[in-house]
Amino acid sequence: MRISKHILLRGSLPLVAQAACAATAVKPNIVFIMCDDMGYGDLHCYGQPYIQTPNIDRMAQEGMRFTQAYAGAPVSAPSRASLMTGQHTGHTLVRGNKEYWPNMPMVNYGQNQDYSRVGQMPYDSTHIILPEVMKAGGYRTALFGKWAGGYEGSCSTPDKRGIDEFYGYICQFQAHLYYPNFLNEYSSSRGDTAVNRVILQENIQWPMSGEGYFHRHQYSADLIHRKALEWLDRQDDKHPFVGFFTYTLPHAELAQPNDSILRQYKRQFFVDKTWGGQPDSRYNAVEHTHAQFAAMITRLDKYVGEIMEELRLKHLDRNTIVIFTSDNGPHKEGGADPVFFGRDGKLRGLKRQCYEGGIRIPFIVWWPGHIKAGSVSNHQLAFYDVMPTFCELAHLPLPPKGNGKTAVWKTKQRKTDYLDGISFAPTLLGQSGQQQHPWLYWEFSETDQMALRMENWKMVVVKGLPQLYNLATDLREDRNVAEQHPDIVRKMVGIILSQHRESKDFEVTLPNK
Repeated sequence: MRISKHILLRGSLPLVAQAACAATAVKPNIVFIMCDDMGYGDLHCYGQPYIQTPNIDRMAQEGMRFTQAYAGAPVSAPSRASLMTGQHTGHTLVRGNKEYWPNMPMVNYGQNQDYSRVGQMPYDSTHIILPEVMKAGGYRTALFGKWAGGYEGSCSTPDKRGIDEFYGYICQFQAHLYYPNFLNEYSSSRGDTAVNRVILQENIQWPMSGEGYFHRHQYSADLIHRKALEWLDRQDDKHPFVGFFTYTLPHAELAQPNDSILRQYKRQFFVDKTWGGQPDSRYNAVEHTHAQFAAMITRLDKYVGEIMEELRLKHLDRNTIVIFTSDNGPHKEGGADPVFFGRDGKLRGLKRQCYEGGIRIPFIVWWPGHIKAGSVSNHQLAFYDVMPTFCELAHLPLPPKGNGKTAVWKTKQRKTDYLDGISFAPTLLGQSGQQQHPWLYWEFSETDQMALRMENWKMVVVKGLPQLYNLATDLREDRNVAEQHPDIVRKMVGIILSQHRESKDFEVTLPNK
């Protein structure tokens, strides 16, 4: 049994009958761990020589590691939108990091000032998103980390989009500080009616920049991780749950506690670099940049190990799927040095680019007893495949297209105009008949780029000019062969034009026919 591109088929049963059958099926728990700006080559199990990631490596040894998995976009907000909506960036409403905090009145926190409203462009309120799908299917839902799917008070905050428990950053600009003035939270079990701000009282006694900043010690990554573990500890085998753990590590600001993890890398990179800071982006000056970056990834690995241990202690590991991935390729902001670490895994391009380095990501899936240990898959998948995959694994129908009404979705009836994903559950479970994407699609207005992958052909359109690469022989995208293959160019340009829907907020230069 498997999902077609747009609709779930279970024999000849209609959706309502499928839901009735699903009620008797055992639904797996799901923990989706997504880090921030980790490149394809940043993990030891993907070839990283300098950084230790034993827990994530163990996930790969006991699960399935994908070599051709792609983010939804080359930056955070649209990549997460693709994950949440099941749409590629030619169809999603959110296609970039459109901000809603500039020019807002300021409020005081101790000796600091911060914005009175923060956040990014909201998800389309008429389009059902992944947490809503899972909640309607009987799951407890939580998100710990970065949201970036709507500003405070908008139509698309976690409390309004199917999340039962939330703790972290509503706004990705706020996430530029690891020692912020406040975080956001929401708990339906506590009776909250909206997302609230949690003031970090010990942090606000110190300034947001300069030497005083490093006297702050309420470290957001640790705070968020502890909340995630506390939520996991409250789960049991009587009610299925899905947790989205969207950690901000190893994003940009190189800052963390000076503990044994960091000191280990300071010894390893005894001769290191410094960076002078970027105040307008809230990235503070830092010493030991290589040590700081490596330690952030090993710290994240430690978090992953603690999640796996919690599942084992609760005896939930046999029926819990754990996925580890990144929201896009590596960055060079904040003093990061992707060249030194070879962070693109020998791929061309970084964050904000539609070349492979900006969008190809690590992707590991762990499910003991269901996924063959140590397996490696070259199946091509993208973030918009996650929704149909979760639906198939959880025995749920996909949301209806258009305005079709079913009893399954009567609690959250939304217009669903595009669903672009294909379930990769057959690949995970070792089943035959895995449907393949005829192509994968991206666009990003900030750098005026578009991209299409069709089998081994990769087209990157920069300011309207198509470039063509054969990834089978040129993985680094060094040799543009567009002139040698005009027929392939015409075909791929035609697909791009068919998939792009105009957006007044995120304009790109289309290629000529």
